[in-house]
Amino acid sequence: MSATTAADPPPASSDLAISITMATTAGFVDTCGFVALFGLFTAHVTGNFVLIGATLAAPRPGILAKLLAFPTFVLAVAATQLAVHRYQRTGRDPARPVLLGQAGFLALFLGAGVWASPVTDADAALTIGVGLLGVVAMAIQNAASRTIFASHPPSTVMTGNVTQTVIDAVEVVLGASAGPAKARLRKMLPPVAGFTAGAIAGGFGFVRLGFWCLLAPLLATLYVAWRCRRR
Repeated sequence: MSATTAADPPPASSDLAISITMATTAGFVDTCGFVALFGLFTAHVTGNFVLIGATLAAPRPGILAKLLAFPTFVLAVAATQLAVHRYQRTGRDPARPVLLGQAGFLALFLGAGVWASPVTDADAALTIGVGLLGVVAMAIQNAASRTIFASHPPSTVMTGNVTQTVIDAVEVVLGASAGPAKARLRKMLPPVAGFTAGAIAGGFGFVRLGFWCLLAPLLATLYVAWRCRRR
């Protein structure tokens, strides 16, 4: 049997490990940012729209960071996509450098958060800057999830995954299209579980360790980059 080449698809176990790790990372960072930065979503960035509406109805601190999160997110996604095209034009696999870019911004998020701690003013420039570093890191993962890892379930927003999981579970119970439904369940359930575990760990991690807890998703992102290099 010949060795797996770069053009070959990765083993199923590798796909599963990457899906779970990326989803866990997103859940962890999103919850950590929400707890640490006065309700700022870093991964599920459109959730900030709901918080903006709630703040306009009943004023509360932190609205500026939420307003800036969306354009920051858009610019980071655009920059990531341009980088993906650049690597593809030169015949290079963009997965590893994009993941290393995400890891770099996670490291900046961690370092800036530790430096700014304790974070007590939601509208301070330093607080906003810390939050936007987290937004950039997760924007990179959002873009990678839609492009480089498009064969995987989405890793940053679980609503679609949960919806499809429930639909497929009903199909399996009814016996209709059970084969494809079971295959999708095997693909969708692990990232949903990973995101849930990451969200719980991110909340408890920040309470116990502060911004130092971001070492966990940073190492997880480096692990995925390493898996991609091996592939």
